[in-house]
Amino acid sequence: MVTMKNVSFSFNGQAVLTNVNLNIPNGEFVSLVGETGIGKTTLLRLIYMDLFPEKGFVIVGKFNSVSIKKKEIPYLRRTIGVVFQDFKLLEDRNIFENVAFALQVTGVSRKEIQKRVLRVLADVGLSHKRSNIPHELSGGEQQRVVIARALVNEPMIILADEPTGNLDPATAMEILDLLKQINSRGTAILLATHNYDLVRKSGSRIIQIKDGTITKVTDLSNL
Repeated sequence: MVTMKNVSFSFNGQAVLTNVNLNIPNGEFVSLVGETGIGKTTLLRLIYMDLFPEKGFVIVGKFNSVSIKKKEIPYLRRTIGVVFQDFKLLEDRNIFENVAFALQVTGVSRKEIQKRVLRVLADVGLSHKRSNIPHELSGGEQQRVVIARALVNEPMIILADEPTGNLDPATAMEILDLLKQINSRGTAILLATHNYDLVRKSGSRIIQIKDGTITKVTDLSNL
């Protein structure tokens, strides 16, 4: 479903990723670890094609970074849900409207929007908060809204970029449990984090970025 083949990328002449190979099949949960600034976000941006490899290629579903046209990128991104650390919620809209916005821009009917938004808000336990505005919610609740927004397009994979970075440990575990529930229903998850305690409890395949390359982590005590 997601394949990176011999991918290299640099910023200002400084290599960030070098000859990276990665495969994420349908429905898998993968944790990507590495220190802050090591290249985790860059790798995610390459997957949703906000960046393009200098060498190698990325395949997501039917889309290939070598051949994708600019007009096709919005269609690619409808197959991917992205969860950001800093929420990126619209403060002038309520929770229902924040989640619905992801569908409104794609021309989904009002009836279908109503059905899907209510369903994903129920999935993340926030149906009762749908009329609230973001600043009325806790950090953990806001992150649940972000996950609902990522889910509403029924993506094949969710890319979670440090989704617990601004949360306390107990709330971070709640978000991990929610991601695991979503994964159990068939949506692939790629969780990028430097929270090693969280990864140890994820039960996922663990990969690590180090010195610009990806390696599989088999001994959790090394984290």
